[in-house]
Amino acid sequence: MVIAAILALFAVAGGITYYMLRPVTLHIAVGPPNSDDVKVVQALSQAFSRDRAAIRLRPVITEGAAESAADLAQGKIDLAIVRGDVDLPKNAGMVAYLRKNFVVIWVPNDAGKKPKITSIKQLAGKTIGVVGRTKANVNLLHVILDQSGVAPDSVTVSQFPTAGISEALRATKLDAYMAVGPLNSRITAEAIAATSRPGIEPRFLSLETAEAIAQKYAPYDSGEIPAGTFNTSPPRPNATLSTITVGHYFAARRSLSDTKVATFARQLFGARQAILNEFPQSAKIETPDTDKDAAIPAHPGAAAFVDGEERSFLDKYSDYIWGIIMLLSVAGSLGAWFSGHIHRDERVTNSGLRERLLEMLTAARTSDSIEELDAMQAEADVIMRDTLHCFEDGIIEEGSLTAFSIALEQFHNAVADRKMFLINLPEKTWTGRPPSPAQVA
Repeated sequence: MVIAAILALFAVAGGITYYMLRPVTLHIAVGPPNSDDVKVVQALSQAFSRDRAAIRLRPVITEGAAESAADLAQGKIDLAIVRGDVDLPKNAGMVAYLRKNFVVIWVPNDAGKKPKITSIKQLAGKTIGVVGRTKANVNLLHVILDQSGVAPDSVTVSQFPTAGISEALRATKLDAYMAVGPLNSRITAEAIAATSRPGIEPRFLSLETAEAIAQKYAPYDSGEIPAGTFNTSPPRPNATLSTITVGHYFAARRSLSDTKVATFARQLFGARQAILNEFPQSAKIETPDTDKDAAIPAHPGAAAFVDGEERSFLDKYSDYIWGIIMLLSVAGSLGAWFSGHIHRDERVTNSGLRERLLEMLTAARTSDSIEELDAMQAEADVIMRDTLHCFEDGIIEEGSLTAFSIALEQFHNAVADRKMFLINLPEKTWTGRPPSPAQVA
């Protein structure tokens, strides 16, 4: 039983250890298909699996950031790549910046002609091509137009898919174009190249109201695009541009435990170096803003990781552990009391048997009959058997058993002495019949 108990203890400990240390798979929504975001998440998933990390990722491909945010709001997934100006779910918190998207607006030039459009204000009544099917890009364009004094309704918008963007833009001729992406965006560079002509460079429009937009709209921030960002020869743009930025984030459900989110954040920043060569944009992954007044609140688990306030297992569960110990102690005391209450009658009965043994001890010293002594000895055997059963059942303690053993030994000695005395008496003094040879033996 001891070996079985030890094996059971090790089995329980092993099961608890496996449960606590087993890898946890988190589902992360990301889109659109074949985008750089999808490739980065897939690379992170492979890195986590290769390193046998505690958190594993399973990408769920969506049509875009808006769809990913909707899945997160509905609780279908654990994490999502969302965009700052999309309706973020109230049940989500930011874990990390994935990247910053810069708004680029440019107009094609005709050979030998002065550019017709030199500022955002001149886009009224024009047709603007927007790279990407997401509605968020159109909403962002309307914000820019409105803040620049252009009525959004006066502009015609034509959206283009990111797949095959070069062929799509070469087949059209619009007044202006807009793209939203990171500075190293391959799609933005291809779109600009597709709308250029040999020897004729497009004109990039600087957003003079960038600071005002950043102050008025929390999801946006002001930024600059350095000269030559999208091409060096010839430089595109040929001068530094003022613009606005919008972030893409790793977001997590607030119901997801702080420990899991903190572990994911630690793995995320640890894996950046592993995928940096393949995906240079992973170098832009940054920690979230943990201030309470941040535009997009950080998840408590991510904030604990960034601020160095992660709690250990004992810190988190010490109160529960001590509570369980106290409950077990109280339960043990109640169990002992309940057991004593149940066996109270048996304890009283056993105490009576011990008193009976002491009475027989006294009677054995004065008995004049071998048959009476044999009967008392037989009764003592029954008392001994019942007492041993009570001890095995925990009804009496070891001290009581020791006292009973002393009394039983004294009784047997008294019986033996009395029999020897009776056997040595002259036959004429017997009150009963003489002892048989077997009794003498």
